[in-house]
Amino acid sequence: MSAWLVRILVFTATFYLAALAILFVFQDRFIFPAPQDRHAPAAGFQEAEVTTADGLDLIVHWRPPEEGRPVVAWFHGNAGSLAASANETRTLAREGYGLLLASYRGYGGNPGSPSEAGFYEDGRAAMGLLRAQGVDPDDTIIASNSIGSGTAVQMASEYDHAALMMVAPFSSLTDVAAQAMPIFPVRLLLRHRFENAEKLRGIESPILILHGDADQVVPFHLGQRLSQANPNVTFIPFEGAGHDLSYWQEAQDAQLLWLSEQGL
Repeated sequence: MSAWLVRILVFTATFYLAALAILFVFQDRFIFPAPQDRHAPAAGFQEAEVTTADGLDLIVHWRPPEEGRPVVAWFHGNAGSLAASANETRTLAREGYGLLLASYRGYGGNPGSPSEAGFYEDGRAAMGLLRAQGVDPDDTIIASNSIGSGTAVQMASEYDHAALMMVAPFSSLTDVAAQAMPIFPVRLLLRHRFENAEKLRGIESPILILHGDADQVVPFHLGQRLSQANPNVTFIPFEGAGHDLSYWQEAQDAQLLWLSEQGL
């Protein structure tokens, strides 16, 4: 083997290992961008505070339901915020549903650093607020967008509820990362895995999944894969929709129609 070829191979290997090390060490920053803007509650909402089991005080936005309406606990996506959540759930609010817009540690000015385990603690604190408000499990709908599906599925596996709705969810975060970075052994490196498909198998409630076939962030086939994990899933594809599907009026109308079909 010639010397120049050896040098190229050594350089390539060194570069690959350095990139691998960066991905491993800084994966939290790549996975959780954690926008810091803090937003005032949208019209009809009030700000509330929940405390996690590990002692963090997090801001949520709460809108009580109109008489006879259920309550939706909404877990936003990775680049989301409480203001974005209000936009994603505007049609539900218009129709009188109660809404608990949850937030995460390290996001929107909240204390702490994001993690998969931390997201679950934050979700439990949010669900605790519903219980404190006297919301019956039969009137509780758990819903989410994108990475929020990880928390939503975990909460649905832990708490009694009436229905589960997800927009642009994934089968697992490892599946997303493996597709985005196929040259790296991400399945061995990831500390945060959000194994949604595995958990969804044990959920007995009605489940709705909406996904755009032009989604470049969470590929459409990963939403399809998740839908196949449970026979209770209604899967609705949206032609030409990207990762902004949760803001589409057509998607929000589809949620309303499905909820009415469930008697909710």
